[in-house]
Amino acid sequence: MSVAQLVRLSHEQIKPKIGSRVLNTKDELLSGALSGAINELLEARGVLVFEQLNLTDEEQVRFSNSLGGNATEIGVDGGAVFSISLDAKEHSREVIEYLKGSLFWHIDGTMNPVPVRGSILTSKVLPTWGGNTEFANCYAAYDDLPADTRAEIDDLRVIHAMWVSQLYHCPEPTLEQLEDWQSKGSAELPLVWHHKSGRKSLVLGNTAQHVVGKTAEESARILHGLREHATKEPYHYAHEWEVGDSVMWDNTGTLHRAMPYDPDCGRLLRRTILLGEEYFS
Repeated sequence: MSVAQLVRLSHEQIKPKIGSRVLNTKDELLSGALSGAINELLEARGVLVFEQLNLTDEEQVRFSNSLGGNATEIGVDGGAVFSISLDAKEHSREVIEYLKGSLFWHIDGTMNPVPVRGSILTSKVLPTWGGNTEFANCYAAYDDLPADTRAEIDDLRVIHAMWVSQLYHCPEPTLEQLEDWQSKGSAELPLVWHHKSGRKSLVLGNTAQHVVGKTAEESARILHGLREHATKEPYHYAHEWEVGDSVMWDNTGTLHRAMPYDPDCGRLLRRTILLGEEYFS
């Protein structure tokens, strides 16, 4: 029997409703022997933490590929690793403005028919203050809603648009900015994602504009009320970064955001993303 066949996934719960800490060595994780178990745990727990794993970019791409494929990242000329940073040495002004939207609760890829399945972040440079990354389990948050609320929202549809998310950090854009953002389009998505697995999760975040068939006031109450529910205890986990930490989350059922930090501090995370495999439905 090979060594790989003897490897077992070792993990411990962080909080009852969200998060597990994976305890295996880097060699065990990169062997591929644990890929199936990691994917199952990711769906069950929403967020997986790998403390002091110290992945290089090449190792992070290998790890992502072993879990089902690493989607091509945006803004890196077809590359597989993307810098999460507000540092002008890392990105153009346009990309930095886009990344400021990450300071508010969101799901990645709401403009895509098939969003990314998950992401992995590895910390390279810590901020001088702030900069924790927060997560919220939208599977558990949906499951714990009262039955009558679930019945009321199960079939609702929501218009999502990139330009709406940008208004969170730039509420008074120029017309040129607004037209550029609006050129990125919009999408009509379910408020409740009925997954192939049979589970359901809330689709929320800063790209959500309004609920189809509801007034602006009704939409705001529904969307903000559900977001408030989903992002509080016991569905919430905040990761305080140390250099070398890696964190993976299930983007199909988990909201995330970065906490505010000094934009000039050089904070740097490196991201890879897992290929999506399920349409919003």
